[in-house]
Amino acid sequence: MWSAAQPVATLSGVTSDSISTAILNSTLPLHLPDFAAHWPAVCAAKKGEPATRDYLLSHYSGEPLTAFISNASSGGRVFYNADFSGFNFKPVHAKLDQLLAAPNGGGNWYVGATFVPRWFPKWLEQQHVPALAQHANNPLISLWIGNQSRIAAHADLPQNLAVVVAGRRRFTLFPPEQLANLYIGPLDASPAGRAISLVDFAKPDFTQFPKFAEAMAHAQVVELEPGDALIIPSMWWHHIEALSPLNVLMNFWWRESPDYLPSPELALKLAMLSINALPAEQKAAWREHFDHYVFGQGQADHIPEHLRGLQGPLTEPVARQVRAELLNKLNR
Repeated sequence: MWSAAQPVATLSGVTSDSISTAILNSTLPLHLPDFAAHWPAVCAAKKGEPATRDYLLSHYSGEPLTAFISNASSGGRVFYNADFSGFNFKPVHAKLDQLLAAPNGGGNWYVGATFVPRWFPKWLEQQHVPALAQHANNPLISLWIGNQSRIAAHADLPQNLAVVVAGRRRFTLFPPEQLANLYIGPLDASPAGRAISLVDFAKPDFTQFPKFAEAMAHAQVVELEPGDALIIPSMWWHHIEALSPLNVLMNFWWRESPDYLPSPELALKLAMLSINALPAEQKAAWREHFDHYVFGQGQADHIPEHLRGLQGPLTEPVARQVRAELLNKLNR
C-alpha cells in the first residue's frame, strides 16, 4: 500500500554521543541509522530474543506495570472495540517477566510509555543522549515493549527522538496539515490519551475514508532496525507497527518552550468550548482576533510596556498571573 510513499530523509553518521541540538530540533522527520548501535541494550538485542529478555530483566525494578492485552483477532491493532463503546484491549497490571514469558501465539501485549527512571532505574547509565541529558526542560524518557502491535496514527506536542532497541518498527508519518485527511477520532476518548486516526492502515476503506488517499500521497515511511533512530517533529502524525515477536523502543520527549507554559491542546479545547456554538458572524470576528493575537504579529508597541501582559514577553510571573485569572473565571 505504501510503495508510492517517499522515504524519510536519512542522515548517516549521527550517534547518540554526537547529535547536535539543531538535528534534535529538526522540523522534518530524520532517519538516523546506527544512532545507538553501541548501546549495550542494542548489542544484547542483536544476539537474539533471549539476550534481549535477559537485559531487560537485569535492569527492571520488579514493580508491576500496565500492559494492554488483546486477543489474536485484534491483529495487534490497539484500537476501539467494534461499536466504539470501549477499546479492544484490557489493561492489566503485571510484572515484566510474566509478560516476556507469555507465548507469542496467545494474543498481543503492549506496554507503553513506561517511565525509565522508575521501572528501569539503572538503564540510563548505559543508554543515554548527552545533548538531551543537559536539556533545560528535562525530557521524558520512556520504554515501549511488546510483541507485534499496530499503533494508530496520532500526533504529539513534544519533539520526539525514537530509538529502536530491539525488533523492527515501521513508522508512517504525515505532516500536520494532513489532519483533515486522516479522519481523526474523538478528542475526549482514545486508547492512550491521544486522538487517533480511525483508518485501518492495513486495509484502508476508501469508501468510508475517501480523503485518506490524499494523505497517502504525503506519507513518509521508514523501517528501523535495532540501533536506528527517528526524529519525529512536534505535531507530525505517526503510525507505528512493531514487526517482530519482541520489540523494544526507547523515546525521548521534550519541548523547547518553557515548562511553565501550558499545552496548546488546552487552548484548543477551551476555544472549541467557547466558540463552536457561536453564530457564523461572531466566529468570523473571533477568527480575526486569533489571527491577530495568536497567529499573527499582534503588535503591541503602542501599549505601555508595563501593561502589555500576554502581549509582552511570556515570563513565568506573567504565565502564573494569567493561569490564576483563567482558573478563577472557569471555576465560577
